[in-house]
Amino acid sequence: MLYRRVVFQFAAVFALALVSWAGASGAGRAQEFVYRGNAADGPTVDEYIKEVGPTATLIAQGNLKIDGIRVNCGTRPTVMNPGFDSWGGAFPGFLILNTKKIKGLSTQVKLYIYSHECGHQFIGASETKADLFAIRRGVKWGWLDAQGMEEICVFISQLKGDAVHPPGPKRCETMRNYYRQLIGGGTQQASSGSSTKAQTLGPSN
Repeated sequence: MLYRRVVFQFAAVFALALVSWAGASGAGRAQEFVYRGNAADGPTVDEYIKEVGPTATLIAQGNLKIDGIRVNCGTRPTVMNPGFDSWGGAFPGFLILNTKKIKGLSTQVKLYIYSHECGHQFIGASETKADLFAIRRGVKWGWLDAQGMEEICVFISQLKGDAVHPPGPKRCETMRNYYRQLIGGGTQQASSGSSTKAQTLGPSN
């Protein structure tokens, strides 16, 4: 049982301010973590699921589909947690998706969120590097186009920065420029009149 305060910087959760998790009072209410040190200092997937309770669902590596698209993050499973404080998160060895928060997002934004959290598993704490990992994966795997890039920008630009996360508009600019580099100045164009609505960061601070 994780009754101690855990600080988790290795995989800071997607786009929210840092908060601590006290296992005794926060059982069933997963919050953000920042992790420093080795993986033994963070929860195992079994410990995490036990703390969250029956609302958590474990999806084994290779079995997760996002809007019909099969995704993976190496050998790492994903915990579907509708009570998580952000759209997605990660601990060393597993990922987290909030099934309620991602509902209604476009497929490409969902895939970006998943891939961003997967990026932390490989590149560490840097939010910018995790963003670029997601964009690179989207281009390489063929699920990211110009329209999706704009949807990601609409989504991320509403988020405020903090000590770990750059401001959303800056993240958008960085990812958009990297996307253009990856496609080599191609002619992909975003269609007009997108119905995607940005999710807001709440509560704002």
